[in-house]
Amino acid sequence: MNQNIKTLLIVNTGYDHKRFIFKQLKRRKDLRIVVLNKEINWAAQYVDEWIIADTFSHRLAVEAVVKYSHKNRIDGVITFWEDDVLLTSKIVDELHLTGIPHQIAINLRNKFKMREFCESIGVATPKHTLVNSEDELKVAVENFKFPVVIKPTLGSMSSYVVKAEDSDEVFQIWKYIRQNINVQTESSLHDGIQLLMEEFIEGDEVDVDLLIQNGKTKFWSITDNLSTQEPYFIESGMICPSNLPDSQQKELLSIAENVLERAGVRDGCIHFEAKYSKTGPVPIEVNLRMGGDEVYWLPKQVWHVDMIDSAVKIALGEYFPTIVKPQEPFSYMASTNFVSERSAILSSYSVPESWPKELRVDQYYFYKEVGDSVLAPPDGFEYLGWMTAMGDNPIDASENLEEAKKLVQFEVIPFSSLSVIGKTKRSSRFKSAKVSQQSIMGEARLIKLRASSKKKQRQLNIGIACNRVVNGGDSVESEIGAVGTTIEQTLNEIGYKTTYVDFNNLPEAISVLQTQPIDLVFNVGERINGSSLLEPHIASILDAMQIPYTGSNPFTLGFCIDKIRVKKLLTYHQIPTAKWDYMYEMTDKLRTDFVYPLIVKPGNSDDSIGITQESVVTNEKELKRQLEYMLHELKRPALIEEYLPGDEYAVSILGNENDDLRVLPLDRTIYDKFSRDRWHILTFEDKYGEDINLDNDPTLIVERPPKNVSSKLIKLISEISLDTFLILGAHDYGRVDVKLDQSGNPHVLELNPNPSINRGRCVPEVAEIDGLSYPDFLEKIISLAINRYRDERPYAHLQPVIK
Repeated sequence: MNQNIKTLLIVNTGYDHKRFIFKQLKRRKDLRIVVLNKEINWAAQYVDEWIIADTFSHRLAVEAVVKYSHKNRIDGVITFWEDDVLLTSKIVDELHLTGIPHQIAINLRNKFKMREFCESIGVATPKHTLVNSEDELKVAVENFKFPVVIKPTLGSMSSYVVKAEDSDEVFQIWKYIRQNINVQTESSLHDGIQLLMEEFIEGDEVDVDLLIQNGKTKFWSITDNLSTQEPYFIESGMICPSNLPDSQQKELLSIAENVLERAGVRDGCIHFEAKYSKTGPVPIEVNLRMGGDEVYWLPKQVWHVDMIDSAVKIALGEYFPTIVKPQEPFSYMASTNFVSERSAILSSYSVPESWPKELRVDQYYFYKEVGDSVLAPPDGFEYLGWMTAMGDNPIDASENLEEAKKLVQFEVIPFSSLSVIGKTKRSSRFKSAKVSQQSIMGEARLIKLRASSKKKQRQLNIGIACNRVVNGGDSVESEIGAVGTTIEQTLNEIGYKTTYVDFNNLPEAISVLQTQPIDLVFNVGERINGSSLLEPHIASILDAMQIPYTGSNPFTLGFCIDKIRVKKLLTYHQIPTAKWDYMYEMTDKLRTDFVYPLIVKPGNSDDSIGITQESVVTNEKELKRQLEYMLHELKRPALIEEYLPGDEYAVSILGNENDDLRVLPLDRTIYDKFSRDRWHILTFEDKYGEDINLDNDPTLIVERPPKNVSSKLIKLISEISLDTFLILGAHDYGRVDVKLDQSGNPHVLELNPNPSINRGRCVPEVAEIDGLSYPDFLEKIISLAINRYRDERPYAHLQPVIK
């Protein structure tokens, strides 16, 4: 590697709105960017190399970085993401890089430890204590003056920071936070969840942004925070430079430098939050990374100092001189945050194509799109976006900002009356439950889907519910794993955003579904934690989380696994099916009118598991042998049918009862060339054996579409298959397997409501014959699912259709 090129490790990309950071970094031609992240994401165009590891697991993440460092030089490490400040400090320790050591980081990032440290060095701090139990809370209430503030010791962005005016509110707030806070709702807490209570400090709140190198302050800037919306301390905006008197600013800088120096911070970009109270400056919290988003742009325009560039130089150990600020700032800046007063759904949004020059708008970011949910306390904590404007003085900047803000038009609407939102009552303003936030997200997804036109369909974020193959897997698992990857790649190629959801790792799958902005899930999952019997519960989980999905509902998926019950229902509806019976024990009595040969199948499995050439029996002795194998070895109930020797038809169906229901061209398997000692069935070994490839089996003839078959037979097979599809309640797509008896009469074998739709498999192949390319086929399924959810009451797909 060119020795003039330096390698910077960035821990966690953060969300897409951090893109400006990576754009700035790429301007350095002598910088190689390596990112430690859970997955490759939106930042790929800016990243030279990835280290893939879950940053939630510090041990695994550090191990991955160390392994990488054995073969690759790392010159510095940095994070712009609060969640990973502590992980970054561990990497600093492990690789002996410039930065903040872990012990110092934990002492400052943990608000309780930071309070204790400040107290120990004689720095003013509010009265405080941990309140991790109700007993601790009761003691604190007796000894504290109100108002007080309760907050997580490791939280960020004012999340779950709540002000209480009296003792009654304290207990309500404490319960509210304990019930709702978790790693999924506030990811910066994965290092631990403890609650701190402290007396509220009146005063002007400020941010002190510092660049410290080799223990010396190279630059500082103080920004005034506008009044927050209490009791949740929702930040409304900022003014830079500060309007506080110079003497007060010097006191604030002095206390920040004192705390950082005494704590041992020698190198870093620091965002130090404090208040100037009637008794002087009081530290609030210390963020050991650059301030978020708009904080970068304020000193950049006011003092012409690039905090990103300087923070990188510090991390790489590149010396730079003290930055001397001019007597007067180059400009004055004001910023504002866009917030919603309550949790809702963004229904409309407009902004001018260009800002009037006289308003001097500098930066504008709006994170939400129409149809997105917007969480406000107590349900959650989200900003819609932010804006900055410049001026020749603080008043000028603020007035420009207010005029520009008027040009940003957005509305939020209450949730549908069909939703549980709005039907519940809170006994206090702090009452909320986790299900409320999930319901909001679910309702938002439905509204977004209902608003999706064909043109906008590709703007949806599609989750792929599937099963990742671990350590190679057997042939069945490999096939199951491949379909998700294929769908993901295909949808990405045609412009969709996708998120992979691996149900072989259930906790991770739940976390992804809770935290990622998924609009619709393409459900091709067939396992949970490796078990096929749990396949229906993937759809159940999605229903419970109010996440729309493609394919059949959990009842149909579960019912179709039980082939005995399917037989009973088809028989009741007079759908032609081979003569059959079933056994759960060897002592069960079989019908006496069976005619050999018979075939013995598992009553509750798929993928031809348990099907061999010995499954077909010709006498009572063979039948007993196969029943003992099925009941005692496989431990499955046995389904016994009269053997059907004729051709087999796979009938692929697209659509729903009220939406473009159609039978695709049929797939016909002809067994006439099988050797005389080979039964006309496809066994598990035929389908998945290592030594057999059905595509190259000269004795197996597959016709798509069938040739030389009467139109009446095709019509009959199609109609009984459609009836089966509707009777069993399938949605969007499925495949019905039909086999002919010796006289050429069709009999339904089963419905597969979740057949393989990988490239080259039956359903997409016959769809292509019908004019649907593979991408078109996938988009058709997505479209069918959207139409199914459109204008329907919640969970309508779980209920019978009433006409």
